[in-house]
Amino acid sequence: PAPPPDTGWERLRELWRRDERERYPEATINIIKSSFVAGLAGWVYGGLPAFYQGRKAFIDRSHGELFLNRADAVQAAHRAGLRSFIRYGWRWSWRVATFVMLFNMVSTGLSVYRNKTTIGNFASAGAFTGALFRVHLGLQGLAGGFVFGAVFGIPAGGLLIVMQKFAGETLDERRNRERRELYEQKLAEW
Repeated sequence: PAPPPDTGWERLRELWRRDERERYPEATINIIKSSFVAGLAGWVYGGLPAFYQGRKAFIDRSHGELFLNRADAVQAAHRAGLRSFIRYGWRWSWRVATFVMLFNMVSTGLSVYRNKTTIGNFASAGAFTGALFRVHLGLQGLAGGFVFGAVFGIPAGGLLIVMQKFAGETLDERRNRERRELYEQKLAEW
């Protein structure tokens, strides 16, 4: 059997390669899951205020409008709020999901490539993602996004590292242990 990957590029390639059972590595699945959850959170964050605002605006606009009964009026107000929830929730949802996906891809890629997790990986991922999201604002926006992302990447990375320490085994240690166990198992089978 082939030995576990030694170089950073081999480990990075392994991050996106399926195994014998056609499953992606756990780190890749975690990136997808976190992006999905961030998208839902963004939808709620952008949609709830828009729902209340849209419902209130409909009520303010429709004082002279005739409805069949009270239930029809309430239903129309809720439909207006729901349209706002979907429209503005979607605007926040895709942006937050994309930001989280890029941040996690860069930080996980750096951790896998370097074979260790440091706060610098998260600061770099935050800086890259922040700069990428603000590049359309020109050089000032790029610099501001770079600094903003780096500043918020440091506490996010620190929090994740502390949580891994409390779990007893970091993701790097577990990934190396599983890689070594799989190699030993294949060697024994061979």
